[in-house]
Amino acid sequence: MSGLASRSLCALISSAVIITPAMADTLSGADTAWMLTSTALVLFMTIPGLSLFYAGLVRVKNVLSVLMQCFALTALMSVLWFVVGYTLAFGSAGVEQGPWIGDLGNIFLAKVSMDSVSGSIPETLFVMFQLTFAVITPALIVGGFAERMRFSAMLIFSSLWLILVYAPICHWVWGGGWLGEMGLQDFAGGSVVHITAGVAALVAATSLGGRRGFGQTAMPPHNLTMTVTGAGMLWVGWFGFNAGSAVAADSSAAMAMLVTHLSAACGSLAWMTMEWLRHGKPSVLGIVTGMVAGLGTITPASGSVGPAGAVVIGLSAGVVCYFATITLKNRLGIDDSLDVFPVHGVGGMLGLLMAGIFCSPSLGLFSGNGFSDGVEGIAGQLGIQLTGIVSTFVYTAIVSWVLLRVVDAMVSLRVDQEDETAGLDIVLHDERGYDL
Repeated sequence: MSGLASRSLCALISSAVIITPAMADTLSGADTAWMLTSTALVLFMTIPGLSLFYAGLVRVKNVLSVLMQCFALTALMSVLWFVVGYTLAFGSAGVEQGPWIGDLGNIFLAKVSMDSVSGSIPETLFVMFQLTFAVITPALIVGGFAERMRFSAMLIFSSLWLILVYAPICHWVWGGGWLGEMGLQDFAGGSVVHITAGVAALVAATSLGGRRGFGQTAMPPHNLTMTVTGAGMLWVGWFGFNAGSAVAADSSAAMAMLVTHLSAACGSLAWMTMEWLRHGKPSVLGIVTGMVAGLGTITPASGSVGPAGAVVIGLSAGVVCYFATITLKNRLGIDDSLDVFPVHGVGGMLGLLMAGIFCSPSLGLFSGNGFSDGVEGIAGQLGIQLTGIVSTFVYTAIVSWVLLRVVDAMVSLRVDQEDETAGLDIVLHDERGYDL
């Protein structure tokens, strides 16, 4: 190679990748590439995955309202995470974090630069990965009050909820807080994402009351094709959610991906079978809901259980979440419109408990890679898991209820009966989802 060509090649490489000495010691190209992919996958779960999944489940007059809520939350929660969410959850480098909340050194990401490194990836990438979790969690709550909450009330509640519920609990578990220090096994968000979203949805559903005609008028999904499309996107995107939580391109990420897929498959089959046995026919809505239950339930355990444990978790999710859904709507009469609490809330709690069992390395075929060896070890870990469940449930329920009362006093939570009958698409957005 000529001297000129050699110098040109070196200049090209230098202009493409600039590595500081500090970055050269810790930054991993493989981990960075995997986390870039995972971050895109998790954002893909909200838009378009969750958006389409939820939009297909509501009635035709409210399809745009759900799509609008998910889209607006993606934008708003992203900005709030930049302003204050990240620092409340994770604080700033070099500062010892307290047990309850992060320090305020990273407001507006003040201490995050292009050269900042978090583990083996750029800190900017870690911020973005965690941002996608902060986006999807409030979006999940939308299913609890779908078809009846004012758009303005939803924006205010979700903003306050991210700051006062999501960020503190995220700190407790992942940001150096007291639950993480205690040893809670929550790899990808059983408590941080699923219990918080499920409990908030339950509180919202009970606070607003049921949709007009709930329990008396059939309210079937208007477009199951849309729902199944969104469900497929959720299944694929969840690999970034769980396997990405390894924050590395390693064997832990690979195992998390495998157990995530197995649990989703088993959750689908279990829910489908329950419907088949009880009603004589398996439904499309049932099999996709079972898939989501399997995914939500494996989430906290995906970094600590093996394939056989994942199969048990998925099968349990399909059965337990199925009966939780029937109980909540048919027996308790609570209109959690899109089954957020029985699928995500119950699934998150079940997954945390089963993580405490199947993380044990002393269960033979069903062994995991945790440290709760033997009966005493499993019992101790279950105590920690239960502490995480109860504390997350109680804190989320109380703060969510207070926030709903505050927002109701500010702008009124619910649209009036006439507007609800007309549909939120026309009333709140002056548009229709379909104009055929």
